[in-house]
Amino acid sequence: MGYWCTNLLTIVSILLLFPVINGWGIDGHLTVCRIAQSRLSKAAADAVKQLLPEYAGNDLGSVCSWADKVRFRYQWSAPLHFINTPDVCNYKYTRDCEDDNGEKGKCVAGAINNYTTQLLTYNSGSSQADNNLTEALLFLSHFMGDIHQPLHVGFASDKGGNTIDVHWYRRKEVLHHIWDADIIETAEERLYNSNVDDLIDAVQKNITNDWADLIPRWETCSLNKTACPDMYV
Repeated sequence: MGYWCTNLLTIVSILLLFPVINGWGIDGHLTVCRIAQSRLSKAAADAVKQLLPEYAGNDLGSVCSWADKVRFRYQWSAPLHFINTPDVCNYKYTRDCEDDNGEKGKCVAGAINNYTTQLLTYNSGSSQADNNLTEALLFLSHFMGDIHQPLHVGFASDKGGNTIDVHWYRRKEVLHHIWDADIIETAEERLYNSNVDDLIDAVQKNITNDWADLIPRWETCSLNKTACPDMYV
């Protein structure tokens, strides 16, 4: 039972590698979490059901954008949504996973490691009253989306594309927002009649028909680690 979180983590990581899901606004996070929840083991599904807040019912996707909504209330969480790298095309955890004050582990990869470790205490008999496992679940589910958005792991100099203006069809947007929302919203409008449920169904079919052989490789976490966020960067 204690390893339900590893199951959740690997399923979410599988889904986030799919090329159809490139935007991480509300619908992007909702899509990832609904598909992930549908593929959980019974132990993981039961744990998620117990940990979700009452207002979510049994729908993880409905609260997968929660971490964005609390960024200003939980100001300490702001640097956990991304990784800033210097202007070089590589990433190193020991160099790049820190906040503006130089505190290590304060990046999205560090957050995934932290919340995975917290969630593995669920139903283990240990007492960790200081850890809110419901919030840990919501943070982990959200951050697994963020780490796969290319501009959430980007150059510090352009703030992950937030200082770069481009045109998306007839609209002027910053590059970061296009990846966060515009790509997936345009795909929904043009391919799925603006229906996110149809998008989710299409991804589900791709999992079954086209990507099944790749899933074991995506699930692999080397060196017996609890989580392997660095492989997604």
